Order: sequence, then structure tokens, then C-alpha cells
Amino acid sequence: MRVHPRRRAMAAVIATALATPVLLAAAPAGATPTHPDRQHRQAEQLARKLVKESSGKSAYRHLEKLQEIADDNGGNRAAGTAGHEASSAYVYKLLKKAGYRVSYQDFDIWEAKTHTEKLSVVSPDPRTLNVAAFTFTPSTPKEGIQAPIAAARVDATPGCEADDYKSETFTGKIALVKRGSCTFVEKQRAAAAAGAIGIVVYNHSGTTPVRGGFGKPSEGLIPSAGVTLADGEALAAAAAKGEVKLSLTLDQEHLKKQTRNVIAETKGGNADRVVALGSHLDSVHEGPGINDNGSGSAGLLEVALKLADQIRKSGKQPTNKLRFAWWSAEEGGLLGSDHYVSQLDEKQRKQIALYLNFDMIASPNAAQFVYDGDDSDHTGAGPGPKGSAQIERLINGFLDRKGKAHEGTDFTGRSDYGPFIEVGIPAGGTFTGAEGIKTEEQAAKYGGTAGTAYDPNYHGAGDTLQNLDLKVFDTNIDVIAHAVGIYAHDLSSLDDPAGK
Repeated sequence: MRVHPRRRAMAAVIATALATPVLLAAAPAGATPTHPDRQHRQAEQLARKLVKESSGKSAYRHLEKLQEIADDNGGNRAAGTAGHEASSAYVYKLLKKAGYRVSYQDFDIWEAKTHTEKLSVVSPDPRTLNVAAFTFTPSTPKEGIQAPIAAARVDATPGCEADDYKSETFTGKIALVKRGSCTFVEKQRAAAAAGAIGIVVYNHSGTTPVRGGFGKPSEGLIPSAGVTLADGEALAAAAAKGEVKLSLTLDQEHLKKQTRNVIAETKGGNADRVVALGSHLDSVHEGPGINDNGSGSAGLLEVALKLADQIRKSGKQPTNKLRFAWWSAEEGGLLGSDHYVSQLDEKQRKQIALYLNFDMIASPNAAQFVYDGDDSDHTGAGPGPKGSAQIERLINGFLDRKGKAHEGTDFTGRSDYGPFIEVGIPAGGTFTGAEGIKTEEQAAKYGGTAGTAYDPNYHGAGDTLQNLDLKVFDTNIDVIAHAVGIYAHDLSSLDDPAGK
């Protein structure tokens, strides 16, 4: 799961598909009309079988393989690396053998490689500060830039609008801006328009520097970096009393690479009624990504394989077409799923009845989150497209019948449902938490430790096989299996009244 909505942490798509998968093309309808009652019975029967056959125990072998791949490839499976390429080949081979129509969808990405990131106070109190270069920042001259700082106004939207800056104050200076509200691109653009020659963004919480970034190299206008909340507030306080001069040195290389999505679909099923499911297969560079998102990828793969077993045993194809996707470059800003959706024409978009997303489903200090399709929590974004409320209800009903506690989570745009929602495709899925902090109420509800992150190893080297909750992994695989079984034959619940 990527760090922040709309933030492009590693790369950006820069080209149309180099090899457009055949699965994007509409196939003739593959199922004859079936009586609704019969469809419902078929759906319930298949769902029960898939839930019975799919488990965390059976999917664990995929997690072991992804860990092995990371260990053999520098400790990660990031997009554009040999680790991700091997992960994609593993998924492709199993799906092909199982009888799916499988293809790769290749696309280009940019990757930022930082060689130097230095920030120091030159005067009045010389010291070195902990700093993180923004992704796709322009580099400074080799000797760096030395300039006084000017602090942007801190309000509900700090540094986001032109009137947060005074051009005569910021010209030739390094802008100091607090994180929050708008994107890093918008903050940087406003600072550059005010005449700033660099920007330093300080955090709004925690003890680590802001790790910001832009979507692609062309969005970087002035050298940009992040510092901690404490350092930012100290600089702002000092600047209010007199001139504070900084030295900022950034050297960053921008590299073009190729990566790929893996897309598989059933040979049968009505191509005008596609059930799409996805998980991102890439990790961050800092670790193997076994929870984020080996867990979602392994769970989705195992259910897809069990569905193939059922099709083979029964000789019957699903009523609706099932399309499974393993996205690349999610950690760079949902690039794989965004690319996929951008390549669909209007007819192909309308053929997708719904999209289910599974990203981080085995967090070691987990809570059981279900995407809030109807916005009943009244938090953050509004409801998803029509049908999203019904998807949430289907998942919640299944968890209720299993006696599993759960709660809603907002469509923040942090995972691959985002591009589907943007074009009006209903979406849903589950999530067990990332860097957010578990509350006392959640600890009482789910177990685990209050005051600690749902995944303390999020985006780190510790995201390994040893740091998973396999019980919650099993629960979420059951959710996937149940949804696949129901929607394979019966989409009628998507038309139920939202309040039913």
C-alpha cells in the first residue's frame, strides 16, 4: 500500500502499453441466460466450496515463494527489479497451468535514485538536520544552494495557495512549508511561483522526515525535501526572530524502467459481466513486502487456483467472467492499475460490473477493515460508485456469519481501487491496517497492542514471513473466496436498494 493519496513515491507511467493484453479485448458472451433462482443456488454452492478449499494454510506456500524471491534479489520485489519480474513469472506460470487466459501488460515507469541528500543550518546556530529528498526532485548544483528561509503561512491548507506566500519575501529563498491538505506538487508549485529557489516541507506529526514526492520528473520545479516536525517548528520559530540561512544539497538520478501487470481471466463466463479482482504484487525497495502486499497477492492467487480446480472438476464455467489482476508499481502511485484502467475504452469499462481490492490482509497487529462503500462512517471521501454499498454489505454479512468483528475504512485513494472508482466502477474489499495506530477499543475488539501500528514493519525490512497474523490472513482469504463464488454466478445483489 502506498504512503499517501495521489503521492507518487517511486515512479510514473510514461508510455502507453508496450504489449496490450488480449484480455482487454471483449470476448463473445460465454454464458447462456440462467434463471435467477438457479444462479443464486449455483453462487451459494460455489462460495461454500471455495471457502472450504481456500485457506491461509494453503496460501502460505505463495508467501514462502515471494520471500524466497526477495531473498534472492537484494531483499525486495520492487517494480522494475528482478525480484518483481520473478514474482510476476511465478504468478503467471501457476495461472497458465491452471487453465486461465493469462497475459502480461507492460508499461514504463520512472524511478528515482538519490545519491546525496544533505541539509544544514549555516547560521545562526550551525547544525546538520535529518532530511529526505523528495522523489523526482530537481538536483541542486553540486555545491548545493545556500539561502535564507522564508516560512509559508500555517493555516488549514498550509502552503497550498498563492496567498500563503509573499513574493517579495520568498524570492531567492528556501520556502519552509508545513505538510498537510494539498499535494506536494501544489505546495512546490506555489512556492516556486512566489520566487523560492527550494522548498523544505516539515511533518505534521511523528519523528521522521516527510517522505514526499512528485508523479514524474517533469513535475519537479525546484529542489524539494522533507524534515521532521520538530526541526521544522524549530526553524520556523528561529526565522520569526531573524534570518536563518540553510545549505541544501540534493543529487538525484531519474531512471526509466519497464514493469508489468499480470492479468488472468476465466475462459468462460459472460464477457459483458466481468468480475474484476486485484492485488498489487510489487514491494517497496526497503523490504520484501510479504504483508504489503504479498498477503493480498497470495490470497488472490490461491482463490483463483481453487476456482480453476472447481471449474475443471465440474466442467462448468462461471456465469460471469472472472478477471484477476496482480498490479505492478502500486507503491509508485497506483501506476499499474491506473495504466490498466486508462487503456480501457468506454465499452470495456462498462463491461466491468465491480472491482474488489485486497491490499495488506495479514498485518501482525491487525484490525479487520472493510471499505466503506456507503459512507456510513461519514469519514473522509464520500461513498463509492453505485454498487459499492452492496459490496460492503456482502462482505460484512459474510464476516458477521463467521462471527468475525469488523469495521469500515474510508476510500482514501491509497490502493488500487482508486482508478476504478474514478471511472464509476463500484469497488470494495478488505484491509488489515498499515502505519495507523491501533486504538484501545480496537485492541479490545481484535486483540493485539493498542498504541502500536497495525503493521510496525510497514514499508520496512521487517515485512517478512516472521511478521504476519496468519489467522486474519485466513479470514480474509475466506472473504475473497466467498465473494468470488457469489459473484461468479450472481450479481443481483448489486442492484439491491442501498439501505436493504
